[in-house]
Amino acid sequence: MATSLKKVILRKWTQEWISGYLPAQSFVKGGAVELLELGGKVQPVPLTEVKWVCFVRDFNSGEIANPERLLRKTFAGRPRSAGLWVRLKLKDGDLLEGLADNDSTLIAFSGLLLTPPDTRSNTQRMFLPSASIVEMQVLSVIGISAKAIGADKPAKGGDNQPRLFEKA
Repeated sequence: MATSLKKVILRKWTQEWISGYLPAQSFVKGGAVELLELGGKVQPVPLTEVKWVCFVRDFNSGEIANPERLLRKTFAGRPRSAGLWVRLKLKDGDLLEGLADNDSTLIAFSGLLLTPPDTRSNTQRMFLPSASIVEMQVLSVIGISAKAIGADKPAKGGDNQPRLFEKA
């Protein structure tokens, strides 16, 4: 296991969940998620049993049935962050939207890492195994705004450096 571990809640298809710790990357080994339980024991959970893994702020959300606190599963409007806006249909018919990185991690064989619609909730990131996804739609490709790109570049032509002293 890596030195930097993140708090996670692993939800199984049986609706039971397990709290524990995972590294931010490379936590799937041999077709299973290697979860470090709160008791200090490493428990491999096969990907076929996993509905999703939520990287959370806190374990003590106060809700026994929904510790991830995924209240909003779809965006109310167009997301503002850069990435791929995707809509997923899971094996149990659940619909979920999120932002995926627009890079080679999208085609990873083990699963998909998403940012959920409500980042102010307990869940900050989600991992969905490929086996749990029935259908995926890319709703939009959201890039960096033109203002953000132009703000970093100096204006063309001329010297933009202000002069403190005029030449005599």
